[in-house]
Amino acid sequence: MSRTRETTLTRRTRLLLAGISVAAFSLPLYIAVVNVLKINTQISRRPLALPNPVTTQNLVDGLTRSDNLLWIGLRNSMIISTATVIIIVPIAATVAYWVVRRRNRITKIALIVLMSGMMIPPHVVFIPAVEVLEFLGIARTFPGLVLFNVGGGFLSFAVFVYVGFMSTLPKNLDEAALVDGATPMQTLVYVIFPLLRPATATVAIFIGLWTWNDLVTPLFILGPSQGITITSGIFVALGQYNNDYGQMFAIMFLASIPILIYYLLLQKQFASGLLSGSSKG
Repeated sequence: MSRTRETTLTRRTRLLLAGISVAAFSLPLYIAVVNVLKINTQISRRPLALPNPVTTQNLVDGLTRSDNLLWIGLRNSMIISTATVIIIVPIAATVAYWVVRRRNRITKIALIVLMSGMMIPPHVVFIPAVEVLEFLGIARTFPGLVLFNVGGGFLSFAVFVYVGFMSTLPKNLDEAALVDGATPMQTLVYVIFPLLRPATATVAIFIGLWTWNDLVTPLFILGPSQGITITSGIFVALGQYNNDYGQMFAIMFLASIPILIYYLLLQKQFASGLLSGSSKG
């Protein structure tokens, strides 16, 4: 009986802790959603209360701003995030394939150097990075921002993920492809890379989210006058003296929809990657 009671108590404790965790993580989302549908006075007085009456004027105002902040920011963020992911994925997969399949001193040193990039905050190297971009003639441009994203720790993370997944693939696949006359690059593209869909989904989700939500890097690399992403645009346009909280919540809500859809499209591969990694570990 005592063991049964202890088991029941443990389950209830876990459920309680899980409920508290879910509530804590859901609270910011709840605040954002309910305040989109309120007028400013309701937001100021009772930010946690349900909207009464419900209004959609905040959404209309956010979509029809005269400066097109939402549309320009969404377009720029989509271009930068997509370009960053598209560039990083093939480079990281190729480097990881080279590291995993050629285990020697050079590859080990290269992997250590790449992994060290994950330990250095990108904000620390802003000034030297801008000097490099100035030398290349792409400072305060989208290509410069994408290049900084690629070299600012994202590539190291992607290589780390691919190395972990690629280490679980048997070398027999490479040997069979070699017997069939495939080159190492053909083996990677046509044999190995299709098996890395969970790893690719993991890399694409994390890097896409990080790039989309980044505020400081676009402000520093681009500057407010050279182009805005959705996050930097909200920061610059609304500012500290703007009290239109309803429109602020509306723009943030609308800005989160594309990245949410992006995650939902890749979540199946992402979840299968987590499960496969846990079963092989």
